[in-house]
Amino acid sequence: MLINFFLTLRKYKLPVTIRELMDLISAIKNGVVYANVDDFYLLSRTALVKDEKNYDKFDRAFGAYFKGLEDLHGMLESLIPDEWLRREFEKSLSEEDLKQIESLGGLEKLIEAFKKAKEEAEKAEAKEGKEGKDGDEGNADREGQNGPGGVGKGKKKKAKKVWDQRQYKNLDDSVELGTRNIKMALRRLRKFARTGAEDELDLDNTIRSTAHNGGMLDIKMRPERRNTVKVLLFLDIGGSMDAHVRICEELFSASRTEFKNLESFYFHNFIYESVWKDNRRRMAERLSTLEILNKYPHDYKVVFVGDATMAPYEITHAGGSVEHWNEEPGSAWMSRFQEIYDKVIWLNPTPQETWEYSSSVMMTQELVGGSMYPLTMKGLEEGMGELSK
Repeated sequence: MLINFFLTLRKYKLPVTIRELMDLISAIKNGVVYANVDDFYLLSRTALVKDEKNYDKFDRAFGAYFKGLEDLHGMLESLIPDEWLRREFEKSLSEEDLKQIESLGGLEKLIEAFKKAKEEAEKAEAKEGKEGKDGDEGNADREGQNGPGGVGKGKKKKAKKVWDQRQYKNLDDSVELGTRNIKMALRRLRKFARTGAEDELDLDNTIRSTAHNGGMLDIKMRPERRNTVKVLLFLDIGGSMDAHVRICEELFSASRTEFKNLESFYFHNFIYESVWKDNRRRMAERLSTLEILNKYPHDYKVVFVGDATMAPYEITHAGGSVEHWNEEPGSAWMSRFQEIYDKVIWLNPTPQETWEYSSSVMMTQELVGGSMYPLTMKGLEEGMGELSK
């Protein structure tokens, strides 16, 4: 029954509700689909899945629940009571048909005859396929062996099911991000305002003003709506972060597109008294972290990106940096960020389940007030949600 199907979806962590299940049952009762597993797949996905990022989870759950389903009979047995099917079948028959069925021994006898005929046909087909395979498997022109689709009786195959194709795998919230998906997640952090030159047509105000002007056209313009969110982005570079260069490049590219007010800087392992903008000149052209804290006001959102994997003393001690002598520990500088900016988060490209095994990661997570998120679709969405509060 559909209850077991519903429970399977919940087992695969899909956020389906009883209300959505009732909608699906109502659609089936009203004959939206009938006796077609592909149609049922599309209907159930439409009714139960409200976010495209969950399509892959749904496909995996659907495939697990209907595993081994090879014909319509299997689906009907799993979803629709046998008695209901027979009752509906009898309603569609005329009195003459019913009398003829009775003369053959009743509906049960007729069903048994159908099953027997089906079994015999399958055995004959299997035998024919085996003989064809043993005899001349390579003859592509032999009748019945290879049709237009390249699948003959000797190689009985079934088309790949829609839910097994998993066309939306890249939208699963646990997979690595791509630039397009990063942009979609970053759009959760938006605050629109109309600023700048009046270069956009204000249609509503134009209509209103024209009506008040006796029908004489009175065009009104307004500034374009722009995302006014301001972001400071700090990117860990080098060392263990070399393994995450691609995803960081994609994040950086997407951030530059989505946030017009973006300032980006590089650091190594942890934040200290200086950062840089150009990795080729990082020793010669460093920027004072204190000047950055004084220059950019508290309404900026701060995002650190790094694996936070280092020796704990690099965070807790003066002189802990592996590249230079730092007068103050990194933890002191992170505390200053927390004091000035309302929203500070850390995005970590390493798997979240491994964080607890690294003391430096746990230390960093504590310093940012627990606001550390994995660099996945879900993690990035949660991080942007935290910044937008």
